[in-house]
Amino acid sequence: MKKHTLRIATRQSPLALWQANFVKQQLQTHHANLHVDLLPIVTTGDKTLGSLIESGGKGVFVKELEQALLENRADIAVHSMKDMPMDYPHGLDMVAMCERADPRDAWVSNHYHKLAELPKACVVGTSSLRRSCQLHAQRRDINFSLLRGNVDTRVRHLDEGKYDAIILAAAGLIRLGLQHRISEYLPTEICLPAAGQGAIGIECRSPDKKTIELIHALDHPTTHICVQAERALVQQLQGNCQVPIAAYAILDGEHLTLQGRVGKPDGSVLLKAAGKGKKSDPAELGRRVAKDLLAQGAKEVLFDH
Repeated sequence: MKKHTLRIATRQSPLALWQANFVKQQLQTHHANLHVDLLPIVTTGDKTLGSLIESGGKGVFVKELEQALLENRADIAVHSMKDMPMDYPHGLDMVAMCERADPRDAWVSNHYHKLAELPKACVVGTSSLRRSCQLHAQRRDINFSLLRGNVDTRVRHLDEGKYDAIILAAAGLIRLGLQHRISEYLPTEICLPAAGQGAIGIECRSPDKKTIELIHALDHPTTHICVQAERALVQQLQGNCQVPIAAYAILDGEHLTLQGRVGKPDGSVLLKAAGKGKKSDPAELGRRVAKDLLAQGAKEVLFDH
C-alpha cells in the first residue's frame, strides 16, 4: 500500500522538536502506512531576546508555523497550548490536543529546595507575569528578573549563578529528561498554571478532512475539554501574555471545575474565582468564571498597567 506523507511544522527549540517527534511517533503508531516529515521553522519569538511583552505577545511563537499551513508548506503544526493566542487565523483550527502532562510550575534552584526556604531579597528568574504575580502575593520580598531562552538556556543561566532560583513549566523539564532538576512542584494553590499549560495542540487547515481524520486519533477528550474551558476564560477577559491571568480546569467524570486568577504584576492584588459546569459546554464555564472575575474588578486590574 502506498504511503501517505504528512508534514509537521514545528519550532526548532529542543522542547518543540520533542513535541513534534512525539506527535510523529504517535501518528505512525496509529497509521502504519503514514510517512511523517518535520519542517523546523525559526519563529519571531525564537529570534527575539527581549520579553514577550516587548516582542508582541504569544503570537510570536506561532505566526510562522500557521503561515506554513496557510501556504500549504505543512499539513499540521504542533504547539504548546499555553503559547497559543486565543483566536486562530481564518481557515485554521486546533483539531486535536494530546493528553496533558503535569500542568504545574516547577521551582528549580541549586541552593533552596523549596520556595519557603528562599531568603529575603533573592533573585528569581521568570518571563511570566502570571508566575511573578502569584509568588509576589506570597512573598513581596522576591526580586524577579527576566528569564528568556529555551529550557536548556534558562537552566544554564541558573547554573552560572545569574539567579538564585528559576521557575519553569514542569512538563517541559520532564519531556526533556530534566525532571531531576525540579526542586519543588509548586502547588496550584500557590501558583495556578497558565491556560493550556502541559498540553500539546495539533493545528491544521479546517477544510483538510483527510488530515483531520488522521490526527483525530491523537485527541485526548479530557485534555481538550479542560483546555477549552481555560481558554474561554482568558478570551472572555480579553487576556494575553501581557497580563497576569491563570486558569486551570479539572474534569472528574461528568463534572468540570475551573479556577481562575487575575492579578497585578507586583502581587498587590490577586483576584480568585472558581466554578463548576458540564463537560458538554466547557466554554460556558470559562465565560462564567471570567465574569465572576470581572465582577470583582478584573478589568481595572488587567488594564491599569
